[in-house]
Amino acid sequence: MKYRHQFHAGNFADVHKHVLLLDVLAALTRKDKGMLFVDTHAGRGEYQLHPGDAAHPGEWQSGAARLLAAAPTHDSLRRYRELLVARRHGASLFYPGSPLLAAGALRPVDRLVFFETQRDEAGQLRKALEAQSAANQAANKSVRVESSDGFAGLRALLPPAERRGCVLIDPPYEEREDFTRVSAAAIDALQRFESAVLILWLPVKLRADFDAWYDKLRGKLARPVLASLLWMHPCDSRAALNGSALVLVNPPYLVEEAVRGWLPELRASLGDDKEGSGCEVIATGPR
Repeated sequence: MKYRHQFHAGNFADVHKHVLLLDVLAALTRKDKGMLFVDTHAGRGEYQLHPGDAAHPGEWQSGAARLLAAAPTHDSLRRYRELLVARRHGASLFYPGSPLLAAGALRPVDRLVFFETQRDEAGQLRKALEAQSAANQAANKSVRVESSDGFAGLRALLPPAERRGCVLIDPPYEEREDFTRVSAAAIDALQRFESAVLILWLPVKLRADFDAWYDKLRGKLARPVLASLLWMHPCDSRAALNGSALVLVNPPYLVEEAVRGWLPELRASLGDDKEGSGCEVIATGPR
């Protein structure tokens, strides 16, 4: 697997995913009891982005950079934008990936486990987490980075001793089989730990393909599900990535209300309401 998220960091799909992730973690940490957070495909944690850098295509210029240039009104977007502002240095951005965002949002009482198959990326992630911990007086006490397969590693962690947990599953989808692996991992996780909060990210190239995948998964789940879809190109276009889909299983209280509030504003901020862009929230109860 040669995927490097550096080339896509900060794009519209990352922004979509990370705003929702922060919403979920904020909701879960309203309770004092500790929890387990697992990121199955963590990456390096931080990405140094420069405008006009030919080695790193500027996908973030139509993602994070647009939100930085906007003045969002929804609290979820403002919170995320403030985190980006703190990591902006001139025209460059030290973009935080999911591990740094999670480590910053969670508490010393929480436990965090990050999986990354590529050893060099896992090494960079350890350094990024250590640097963030050193700068944060309320750093997480239990953080582990595993240079191994997240799909396999997740099974050994569930159910957690804490009896509360959140799992982010967002593989690179370099292989078509990743869609099947995500479904299987979600079903297995819920069989082991039915109250787990799962965040599944998927790329949307053709809307019909996503709908078929989603309907099949929903048929196998007996838990409430919330889907948030954001597309920047028509869902039948030949763009490499038309949209971003987030499927949230066991959504925490008030997260659906928050997503319905910020998703249309995010689409407008990133897409300037251009033709072909759109968004949708789908909520379904347990079957």
